[in-house]
Amino acid sequence: MAHKEIEQAAEALLAPMLEAEGIEIVDVEYVRERNWILRLFIDKEGGVDLNDCQKVSEEAGRLLDEKDLIPDNYMLEVSSPGVDRVIKKDRDFARFSGSEVDVKLFAPLDEKDRSTKAFTAELAGLTEAGDVALRTKDGEDLVIPRNKISQIRLHFSF
Repeated sequence: MAHKEIEQAAEALLAPMLEAEGIEIVDVEYVRERNWILRLFIDKEGGVDLNDCQKVSEEAGRLLDEKDLIPDNYMLEVSSPGVDRVIKKDRDFARFSGSEVDVKLFAPLDEKDRSTKAFTAELAGLTEAGDVALRTKDGEDLVIPRNKISQIRLHFSF
């Protein structure tokens, strides 16, 4: 299985168990660093703490081992999405509409202006077609297809 397929399969397997406990899977990553790592980013109303992460790690690890979903040896990491959480799912685009986000594109919007590859804007949500609607600091409305966006994260100011 390709790593994206493993991410999707792990989320499909674990989401019902976690949702029953009021915990949502924000993101799943299956990456090779020194070793293979399956990262689960979880959240719940009021936020997650270390005890939540430990409990999910134990339950998810048991279920993943039982189903033998991942053919490689891997480490399981469970954590909160952090203050600069990734915005990926439709529900996240709706939930964080009106929030400032950091947007990274695969390629600049304007070939003449290379600075448009990464910028901060206000998230306006998704269009009916599923594109990302944004409002720049200059008040310009942008609609960008999701496949042009490398990553969107909540903006965090110090």
